[in-house]
Amino acid sequence: MQIHRDWTGLPAGARGASVAMGNFDGVHLGHRAVIEAARQAGAPLGIVTFEPHPRQFFAPDAPPFRLMNSESRANRLARLGVEQLYELPFGAVLAGLSPEAFARDVLVGGLGVTHVTVGADFVFGKDRAGNVATLQDLGRQLGFGVTVVPLVGAGGQDYSSTAIRCALTDGRPRDAERMLGHLHRIEGEVVHGNKRGREFGWPTANMQMDDLHLPRLGVYAVVVEVLTGPDKLSCQGVASLGVRPMFGRNAPNLEVHLFDFDGDLYGQHLSVGLVEFLRDEAKFDSVQTLIDQIAADASQARAVLAGA
Repeated sequence: MQIHRDWTGLPAGARGASVAMGNFDGVHLGHRAVIEAARQAGAPLGIVTFEPHPRQFFAPDAPPFRLMNSESRANRLARLGVEQLYELPFGAVLAGLSPEAFARDVLVGGLGVTHVTVGADFVFGKDRAGNVATLQDLGRQLGFGVTVVPLVGAGGQDYSSTAIRCALTDGRPRDAERMLGHLHRIEGEVVHGNKRGREFGWPTANMQMDDLHLPRLGVYAVVVEVLTGPDKLSCQGVASLGVRPMFGRNAPNLEVHLFDFDGDLYGQHLSVGLVEFLRDEAKFDSVQTLIDQIAADASQARAVLAGA
């Protein structure tokens, strides 16, 4: 998959795609439906998305809300067979374009798209002035096809990034998985921590949660993929997502203990899939009580994952 971070100066081979357009936060089943419809147009499959997420641009001080960072999104899209990823820089220039200017200058003049596929609730352009009807009109004028995909859902609820965030906030990763079509995964680099887990006999890989939506704080049964380094593998584990209340005030992070693994993961990238929420984060009376609870958590996680 080729990644382009501008709409100007593209090589000829990067133009002429059939694109699915949207934010694709989470790449959930609704997004998958849009991508699959774009695949049917008989041209190389592309994605038009935005970085940062427009919501981050318009509300930079709002709490983190993203389900995945741009790297995780790209990894997921590559697995779906996307050939061209147009990760357009969202700032004052894009935000200020009218729907007509966006279609003319970006989609046609810049990317040379042949077909555009969007979800039924898609809006675009300055002040969100354009909708799917606007896009269809502009496609007829400018010479590209447009497909509008109905929203996807079940039980009277549309699948959406908002609904997935709610499920994760409530500690319902299996409900999130049903809407995503895959486990909710936290991906990132393993960083150095305070190494208390190793001192306790439960070494952990530590990952930061910067700019990501926080699921319910607590302990999870997880599956882990080591994406880089000499120890590329898939394994199971138990993870604590939280602020470590026994040891002062800390920024939220993810601490993952990989079952039956003994290696150095510092600097490597992990993908941690949340399978089941086990318990809330807690402050214990003593270190030994904490160690005993970690052992119980690991045992429970093994049992959950054996039956998953």
